[in-house]
Amino acid sequence: MQHDDPLMAGHIPAQDREVRSLLDSGRFAEAEAAFAELIAAGANRVSEQWNRSAVLVHRASLAWRLKHIPIALELLAEGWTELDVDRPEGAAAAHTVSMLGYLLETIGHRGPALEMMALSVQLARDTDDSAALAHCLNREGNARIFRAATLPLEERGAQFALARDLFDESRMLTKPGQVKRSAMAGLARALVGVGDADAAERVAQEALALARAADDWFTSSVANWVLAVVRRQQHRLEEARTLASRALDAAETIRDTMLMMQFSLDLAGICEALADPVGEAAALRRTVSASRLAVDALREGLGQALEQRRVAVQAQRMALAAREAALRDPLTGLTNRLGLERRAPLLLEQTASAGRVPWLVLLDVDWFKDVNDRAGHPAGDVVLQEVAHLLRRECRADDLICRWAGDEFVVLLVGSSEDSREAGPVVAERIRAAVDDHDWRLVLGRITKPPTVSIGVAAGPANLEHLFAAADIALYRAKRAGRNRVEIDESPASDPSTTA
Repeated sequence: MQHDDPLMAGHIPAQDREVRSLLDSGRFAEAEAAFAELIAAGANRVSEQWNRSAVLVHRASLAWRLKHIPIALELLAEGWTELDVDRPEGAAAAHTVSMLGYLLETIGHRGPALEMMALSVQLARDTDDSAALAHCLNREGNARIFRAATLPLEERGAQFALARDLFDESRMLTKPGQVKRSAMAGLARALVGVGDADAAERVAQEALALARAADDWFTSSVANWVLAVVRRQQHRLEEARTLASRALDAAETIRDTMLMMQFSLDLAGICEALADPVGEAAALRRTVSASRLAVDALREGLGQALEQRRVAVQAQRMALAAREAALRDPLTGLTNRLGLERRAPLLLEQTASAGRVPWLVLLDVDWFKDVNDRAGHPAGDVVLQEVAHLLRRECRADDLICRWAGDEFVVLLVGSSEDSREAGPVVAERIRAAVDDHDWRLVLGRITKPPTVSIGVAAGPANLEHLFAAADIALYRAKRAGRNRVEIDESPASDPSTTA
C-alpha cells in the first residue's frame, strides 16, 4: 500500500512504517516477520532521534493488530508514561495522544478515548502542522461515526454532524494520499448520517476509485459500506448486498474487527430485507467470528488493567533506571545472571509471604553446539533470540526471565494466576512445546535439525542457590533421558505440598 504520511515519516522509524504498510495491505505473514525483528531488537528500544512516546504507542498499535496483546499493553503503558500528559505539546504529542485514544477505543475503554482524540485535535491546531491535524481529525471522526452506531436513532444525527465537520476539514488540509482518501470515505458516511445521500454517493465513489488505484483496503472497505447504506435507503437491495459484501471482504482482509462487526451486521440486515435466509445466516456467522476476535482481545486486558500496568511500568522504570544496562543481556534483552541474583531474593520473599509457591525453571537448548557448528554463530545468536521471544510469550510479565549463561535460561515464576502449586510444571511444558512446535526454517533452513529444550523444574521455599541446584539436577535427568523433555526435582523440599 502506498504511504504518503509526512507526520509518520517525521516521527516513526522506517522499520515501524514498513510493518504498518504491510498490515494495511493485508500482508499479515510479512508484517508478522517484520514485527518479530522489532521485538528481537527490543520493542521498547527507541533511538534518541525519534520521539519515544510516539514510537512506543505506534508499536503498541502494531502489536495490537497482530494480536500480541501483552506486548501491546506493555508498550502502550510505557509510551503513555513517557508522554507529558500534564503539558503535552507539539505534533508528536498530538499524534501520540490521538493514537492513545484510538487504542483505548479499540479495547473498549471508551470513557477517556474520545476525550483524548478531541484533545489531540486541539494540540494539533496549536502546532500549525496540517499533517498532524489531519490525522487527529480523521481518528476523532471515525470514533464518532462508530459511536453513532451504538446510540438511539434520535441521538445519531449530532455525532454524524460532528464527524462530517471533522472529515471535511481533514480533507481540505491534505494533499492526495492515504489520509485524504480516509477522510473522504469517512465524510461520505457522515453525509449519509445527516441525510445528504447524493453528496455521500459522489464522495464515496471518488474515494473508492482513489483507494483501488492505491491498493488502500481500509478506504475501499468504508467507501463500499457507504454505497451499500445509500443503496439500501434507495431500496436497491441487490446492489446493497453486493456492496456490503465487498466492504466486509475488505475489512476481513485487513482484520479490522470494528469494521467487520459493523459491516457484517449491516449485510445481515440487507439479506433479511431481501428474504435471503442463507445470506443472512452467513453474514451473522461472520459477525460472531468478528465478535469472538474482539472478545479474545478484550480478555487480555481492559482499560483498568492498562491503567494499573502504566503505574507499574512507571514505578519499575524509576527504580531500575540506574542499573538497567548492567542487568540486561545485550543479545536477548533478557535479565542477565547478575540481574537475577539481585532481584531473586526479594521476589522469592514476596511470593512466599503471599502464600504462593515460587518455582524455578531451568532450560538448556539441546544440541546447541551443532547449531553453531553447522549453521554458524550468527544463526546460533538468532536461535537464542527466538527462544527468548518464546519465553516472553509463554510467561507472565511479572515472572523473571533470565539468560543465565550461553544457551541456558532461567525463569523464576512468581506472578502466575494459576494454582501456584502446579505452575512450574505447567509453564515448563508450555515452554518446551512452544520451542518444539516453533517454525525454525527461516532461521536454520535444513542445515541442522530444529532446536529443542530440556527443562528442569524445582519449587521453593528456598533461596536462589538451592532452587537452582535442584533444578539443575532435574535438568541433568532430562538430558540423560533423551532431551526435549521436562523433569521435576523430586526432593522433599521441592514438594509444593510441604510448603503449606
